[in-house]
Amino acid sequence: MFMNLVPLFTSFALVSFARCQKDFDYVIVGGGTCGLTVANRLSENPNVTVAVIEAGTLQENNPNVTSWDSFLKAYNTSIDWQYRSANQQYAANQELIYHSGKALGGSSAINGLRVSRMTYVRAESAQIDAWEMVGNDGWNWNDLYQYYKKSEHFDNATRKQLDVDGASFTSEYHGFNGPLHVGYPVELNNGSFHETANATAQALGIPFNPDVNGGHVRGFTVWQSTFDRSADARADSAREYYLPVRDRPNLHVFSSTTAARMIWNPSETPAVANGIEVLDINNQSMVIGARKEVIVSAGSLRSPAFLELSGVGNPKILAKYKIPVIVPLHAVGENLQDQTNIALAATGHLNFTGTGPYVAYANVSDFLSQSEVSKVCSSGVTAWAQTVSAANSDNVNATALAKLFQIQRKLICEDLVPDAEIIITASGSSIVTAHWGLMPFSRGSVHITSGNPLEPPLIDPKMFVVDADLMVQTAIARFSRFIFYTEPMSSIVQEELAPGLALLPLNATDGQWATYIKSATTPNSHPIGSASMMSQDLGGVVDSKLRVYGTRNVRIVDASIMPFQVSGHLTSTLYALSEKAAEIIKADT
Repeated sequence: MFMNLVPLFTSFALVSFARCQKDFDYVIVGGGTCGLTVANRLSENPNVTVAVIEAGTLQENNPNVTSWDSFLKAYNTSIDWQYRSANQQYAANQELIYHSGKALGGSSAINGLRVSRMTYVRAESAQIDAWEMVGNDGWNWNDLYQYYKKSEHFDNATRKQLDVDGASFTSEYHGFNGPLHVGYPVELNNGSFHETANATAQALGIPFNPDVNGGHVRGFTVWQSTFDRSADARADSAREYYLPVRDRPNLHVFSSTTAARMIWNPSETPAVANGIEVLDINNQSMVIGARKEVIVSAGSLRSPAFLELSGVGNPKILAKYKIPVIVPLHAVGENLQDQTNIALAATGHLNFTGTGPYVAYANVSDFLSQSEVSKVCSSGVTAWAQTVSAANSDNVNATALAKLFQIQRKLICEDLVPDAEIIITASGSSIVTAHWGLMPFSRGSVHITSGNPLEPPLIDPKMFVVDADLMVQTAIARFSRFIFYTEPMSSIVQEELAPGLALLPLNATDGQWATYIKSATTPNSHPIGSASMMSQDLGGVVDSKLRVYGTRNVRIVDASIMPFQVSGHLTSTLYALSEKAAEIIKADT
């Protein structure tokens, strides 16, 4: 991560350079969701030492992080990186803002609370099984399921939440002894809004799903959250995986520290990293040595950049910034995938308090017409792959992309995994639906813009470069709008505010919808894939043991390794893959 060094003495394990040993067995770049999970598990062994290099600081007393009603309050503050994208050619030339956590806990410290309430929704089982299909033996739903449960400390819903507020769960899906608190917040919406939302979803063909965390996501549900009900506080990775173990003498966190690049052993092949060059507040450098491994957990938007700054990546990009090539790996920073988010709003006749974590997950047969299904499920993926490859300067191989797209289309069209998420919530007199396509085919990239580690990378998700994604998003938007005009929801809706009938009448054409969506879309901040775990011939950056190709002791553990998007939210899967990663690392070293 990129940081300033400020000596902190608030705990034994938050240390200044002067106080800390300079060599560790494991050095982890990034103290976010994945980095802290791995650090906790590796440091369980008192005979190994672990260092975490993190851009931000500990925010355990920051109400913008901990409070249940802190939705969006941490955005655009000092603990938010506030990345800006390249202008999006296929989305009204917009410059998008990517919110990403600059704190211990990473984005788990700033992700939405009041509405999305640190959503805990796992992937569809078929989506995890697809990871094994791209060269990752042992990465399937049945295997990862145990790690979802290992990470989880499920808090049973209260009697009131079950009887009145709409909460429901299936005990066998959950773990009860892990660090991560999962459950329902105390302040669920008052009144009967959940009944209205559920009945409306069912009227539109979406069944009720009592618990989406068993591998089958489709349906309307009151979702669970990473929230510690007993403390009435956000359950981020710093609170759950770091604070309980921060006094371990073998675990050290360098907060407010810039990880500039890896230092390599020039005589080793495959490449061996000896440590990390880091910068202090005055940009003075030192090296933190790694006796065993370097684990990169800087996130989908930073891990590829850190690799490139270290000489691992596309030689053309490295040469542009005069960075010596250590490992030529063309796929670094490619295959970036994110979802596109649109919100619709209306005023209602009633007043609602509390949080409304209500959501409908729909597959293509729920929201697409037959002709639209045919376009998605029968169109040539080869043409889409060629479009994506050309848009990314042919840095990604069109033939490999076509193979990945075939797998993805099977998930959508044959396995019928949910391809739409529609949040339905109410606050005060406002009723809001926010929605996005879950598995877009569009792919972009993230790359360095200089050899300076203090410069942010260039993020270019290339939203809607595949026109089928725009068609899907339009269909989801229409379906989402129907919620306002379908009983029983229509009986409590007073007036549509966004987009509004004056801008988009009920009989708006596809072209009118497309124009609106291109200009109104925002990133969902679920970026994945920029250092994908898959075979090299498909564009992989890491193997099934998360080791960077061409290196002996560098691994990546974060969302960048996920080869496909998931129908749930990323958080639950990131904790699970981090738990599995820690076991892989322990077994190997």
